[in-house]
Amino acid sequence: MTSVNQAVYVPNSTIYRFLSDASGNLPVVDAPSDANWRRWSMLHDGSDYRMYCFKGSTSDKIYQFGWDGRSYKYGHNSIPELTISSIPDDADTSSFSMLYGQSNYRFYFRQLGNPNQLYQFVWNQSARSYVYYCTLPVSGFPDDTDWSRWSMLNDGSDYRIYAFKLGSNSEFYQGAWNGREYQFGYKSIQVLTLENTPSNSNLASMSMLHDGGDYRFYMLTL
Repeated sequence: MTSVNQAVYVPNSTIYRFLSDASGNLPVVDAPSDANWRRWSMLHDGSDYRMYCFKGSTSDKIYQFGWDGRSYKYGHNSIPELTISSIPDDADTSSFSMLYGQSNYRFYFRQLGNPNQLYQFVWNQSARSYVYYCTLPVSGFPDDTDWSRWSMLNDGSDYRIYAFKLGSNSEFYQGAWNGREYQFGYKSIQVLTLENTPSNSNLASMSMLHDGGDYRFYMLTL
């Protein structure tokens, strides 16, 4: 069964610590057989914790899961399948991130070969799709940033972006939106560290969210 390991930020520190109680591992249930867990993300929309993954090898369809109090269940309080439209030709669809902010669900790809540009899509209810909206620049991240492992969140005050340090499975970098671009270290602890990472964690990807109380970090299990 697919599941995620959960860590929580330790206030006034640089540490995200994986939880050792029952909330440390969260099951994912009823996923379609072609759910692509190499490409996944999570968010909190002020009411619900949500999880997403791509449908098979597609680049424009994602599955949606909702937390039902026991598990992330496919289609729970969710539109089960969502579409991304007007994708730029040079979008890197090998990974994505999502967040909720200013009453909008937001979806992000990076530009292929250029980690310094994001493509932002916004949920359009009438179109029933995430529609391409704009490009957003990223600046100042170290040369050893591993952009294959990245995530974004909105904490109610700031939009934030994170990515691992290349070659490390414990250290990751942080930046935030400064009104013009996502800037490394802006209103951020520049380097954060994972602690007590479970041995069954899949280190190839990450996801993060803020639920109004805590910053949370997730890895799929192997």
